[in-house]
This record gives sequence, structure tokens and C-alpha cells, in this order.
Amino acid sequence: MSALFPTYARWNVKPEKGIGSKIIDVDGNEYLDFISGIAVCNLGHCHPKVTDALEKQIHTLWHVSNLFEIEGQERVAQLLVDHSVGDYVFFCNSGAEANEAAIKLARKSTGKHHIVSLQNSFHGRTTGSMAATGQDKIHNGFGPLLTEFTYIEMNNQSALEEAVTNNTAAIMVEVIQGEGGIRLMSDDYAKALQAICERYNCLLIIDEVQTGIGRTGTAFAYEQFGLSPDIITLAKGLGNGFPVGALIGKETLKDSFSPGSHGSTFGGNPLAMAVAETVLSEIFKPELLDSVQNKGEFLTKELKNKLGSFEIVEEIRGKGLMVGVACQIEVAPIIEACREKGLLVLPAGPKVVRILPPLIVTKSEINKAVEILTDVLASIKPSVSV
Repeated sequence: MSALFPTYARWNVKPEKGIGSKIIDVDGNEYLDFISGIAVCNLGHCHPKVTDALEKQIHTLWHVSNLFEIEGQERVAQLLVDHSVGDYVFFCNSGAEANEAAIKLARKSTGKHHIVSLQNSFHGRTTGSMAATGQDKIHNGFGPLLTEFTYIEMNNQSALEEAVTNNTAAIMVEVIQGEGGIRLMSDDYAKALQAICERYNCLLIIDEVQTGIGRTGTAFAYEQFGLSPDIITLAKGLGNGFPVGALIGKETLKDSFSPGSHGSTFGGNPLAMAVAETVLSEIFKPELLDSVQNKGEFLTKELKNKLGSFEIVEEIRGKGLMVGVACQIEVAPIIEACREKGLLVLPAGPKVVRILPPLIVTKSEINKAVEILTDVLASIKPSVSV
């Protein structure tokens, strides 16, 4: 009998080792990992430079608390500022913590409390981030939520106009909804979003926890939508598996996070910073980001070529190496069948197969993954309309 709370529906796979884009389980079975720890291991498993950076750090200093200046924080913060529209960084341990910090910063800096977020969004499971999440299944059973959140439909400009008022502190969005089904913000909606934030003097918070750190082929996904967020939240790919999160904010917000206003015991500790600095130094290389765009286009093209005639496939959508295959049926059996054939993918809602390979994936590995998914879908009736 397990001593763990049953908060996770575990798969019948016990990973023992990971290298690059592959996982090997305790029985020696090998899997193509197109989950990447849910968009976390962007450089793949056991990347030699990341492993070396962590190994060196564990022999020098683990933790001293934020009572002290930590040089690694300064270097990582500068990398994030240099590649974003932000000016200052706060470090924490997860995406939920980063989003909690964003909510606090928005309310404190504006003096307003109302926040607009999107239906089908996901921002975390802590009290504030859960309240920002526009999904009933995340809220159910936890009683009254943090107040003054309004959820509106993505890409519905009239709903946006109706929701935002002079009392709105911020609009909080994912430009590509991950848990919500790999749903992309339209260019027109992005323009309307930026304009309404300027009109009502409210902040634009972009949750880049899943989309950031090169996942879509640019340092951050918002760059591809012509947006200039006031606050950006990060985690997942920032540590390649080591727990670390961050908030990036613009110059105007600096004084609202003054000494004592917010904090994190473990946030930005030397171990996390050693890893994050190496991760960013690798991923922010132009040639790597270019390769993500190239491989993302290749993956999407192959999926459309192979799956386009399948009746149960409605749409293939995404950017870079964040791709969803939307189906007419629930995808749990598809995901299980892929797993049995050696491919790990996951759902994004009940009817979307989510594909998140490491950014270092090869085209031959992409071909193999597409072949497995094609074989699985071909076995489901109705299968093909020729």
C-alpha cells in the first residue's frame, strides 16, 4: 500500500533512466519521450552541460537564503531581461508560485483587484493561481475562490470589451493554452488585448510557464503575437527538470516589490541558478531557436500529411514543438496505444493529443513518432476516408 496521497492517475510505466529524447523503464523498455516532463526537459534528459553545471555546484554551495546576494541570480536575471521586454526578475520554485507572485504584483502596483483571465486556461493549483484558472474541474471541491476574477472566451473581442473596466488590475493569458487544448490566440485578438490594456491602464500578464524557454521557436511565445507584456511568468523549461520558476516585470513595477513585500525561501538558490544559467545559455542560442522552428514546421507538416485523411482528426495546431492533434473522440485510448508502441504523448483536454518533444529531438525521431501515431489512429474505426 502506498503512503502517497492519490492525487495522480499513474501510468503503468516506471522510468529508470533518461537520455536525450528517450526514457528507459525498469524492465528495459525504451520510449520516445514526446512529453518532456510536460514541456520541462527542453534540452532532453541528462543533457551533459546541464548535468555538469549541477554537479559542479553541489560541491560548492547549495543554499544560503535570500538574506545574501547570490551571484547566479544576477546572471540568470540578466539573461532573462536581455531576451524579453522586462527589466527585473523575481525567482521562485514553480509556475504556480510565479503566477501567485504575478497576481500579487498586479494588485499591489495598480491598487486594483479585478483580474480577467480566459476560459480553459491553466495557471496553477495554489489558491490565487487556481482562482485565475478558467476551468471548473480545477475549482471543484475547494470552496469559495479568491474573488474578483472574470473568465472570458479566448479570441472573443466583444467579451473582452465587456469584461475589462477601470477597476481591472490585469488581464492574465496564455498565448497558447496548453492544458486547455493547444488553442492559439488569434493575431487580431492579440492586438485588441494590447490596446485594451493601454486604454484601461491595466497590466498584461502572460503565462509562459509551458510556452516559454524556446518551446515555440522563440525565447518566449508572446514574441510571435506582437505583444509587450508587463509581467511574464516562467517555470518548466527554465530548469530542465530542476525546480525553478521566475517572474519578469517591467521597470514601472519595481517599487511594488520592495523589501519584505514578497519572498521565497528556496527561490533562486545556487543549485537552481547553476542549472537555469546553463539552460538559458544553450536554448537562447539563435541556431537552436531556428532549429526548433524548423523541426516544428517539419513535425506539423508530417502530421498533416499522414493524418489529414483520418475522419477522427479534426485539426492539427500549434507552434514550434508544441503541437496538438484535435480529435472527434476522447484520446485516452490513443495515448495508451501509443505508449504500448513506445511513444509517450499526453492529453490536452479530453480530445486533444499533446505533443511536446525535447527541443533537441531529431527529425528521424519525429518521423518515428508520427509513424507510431499514424498506426494507432489507423486501428481506430472509422479510420480513413479515401
